[in-house]
Amino acid sequence: MVIARLAGSGCAFPARLEQDVLWDEFFAPRLGHSRVAERLFRAAGVRHRHGVANPLEEDVSQWSTSQRMERFIADAPALGAEAVAAALADAGLDASEVGMFAVASCTGYSTPGLDIRVASALGMPDDVQRLLIGHMGCYAALPGLGAVSDYVVARRRPAVLLCLELTSLHAQPATGDLSQVVTHALFADAAAAVVLRPTGPGPGVVDIAARTDSATAGHMRWEVTDQGFRMGLSPEVPAVLGRHVGPVVTRLLEEHDLAVSDIGAWAVHPGGPRILEIVEHRLELPPGALGVSHGVLRERGNCSSATVLVILDELLRGGQSKTGKPAVMMAFGPGLTLYTALLSRPD
Repeated sequence: MVIARLAGSGCAFPARLEQDVLWDEFFAPRLGHSRVAERLFRAAGVRHRHGVANPLEEDVSQWSTSQRMERFIADAPALGAEAVAAALADAGLDASEVGMFAVASCTGYSTPGLDIRVASALGMPDDVQRLLIGHMGCYAALPGLGAVSDYVVARRRPAVLLCLELTSLHAQPATGDLSQVVTHALFADAAAAVVLRPTGPGPGVVDIAARTDSATAGHMRWEVTDQGFRMGLSPEVPAVLGRHVGPVVTRLLEEHDLAVSDIGAWAVHPGGPRILEIVEHRLELPPGALGVSHGVLRERGNCSSATVLVILDELLRGGQSKTGKPAVMMAFGPGLTLYTALLSRPD
């Protein structure tokens, strides 16, 4: 079977923020020092994260959507170019060799878009094919990975996928809505990129699978408002995902004559600590199987679509992908939607 190979990866992050300091100096005073809100904030499992907008220096919660989009396009291109340049260097490729460039983001838009700006900054050819994946949320990396993989197999040329999210630009005004406390505690900024090529020693993208439970679509929302994009999260999300993760992963693996015990590495999007616990329990994973996912949540936060690529980057650099076994990527988002990808062992 002909499959696209993961040839390189790279990440870029804006300034580092201390979670406890953010609570003590910014959120606590605005939420009336609520003990309930503090428990929810500290239970997010995040110690550090990154953001282009540090609320201790500038409070963007009252900004208009127009102001937030202007700031996105001011900060996003350089961050995206840094991540893509790192991935190309890791792959040993020049930007001029890229045949397709896909960009996923749900936190900022402009025309000319981020895809055009980054491609131009790095010197990609003027005939590079581009794809912009917008507003899919936290799982967007995996349909993006599927699209660029198909291009590589069909055209036999390298392709790049960039996921870039600046969630810090969408801080909302303080309200009594406790789901907003969870949102403000979890989400962070990052850019992550992968390079795929038709041949090479890296893991191969074997298959992509998805399932959307449209009956529970209202449990997770990402709404465009006059004051930025507003996240809506239901506490039922982990339970809904728990109903689907086992059947979806089992079916994907069985189609390739594999079982959970055959998987050597897991890159699971940490929507929150409870979601990781659900995945561990439903799939009966051994202790430590999701250690990298927990670590990224703790030190980077939930970076929306970029997160699963950040986890993959750490797995690749840490040698966990070189176990001689296949790997599975998994991400969740609005819909409710579950996406999974099966990667072959590196050649």
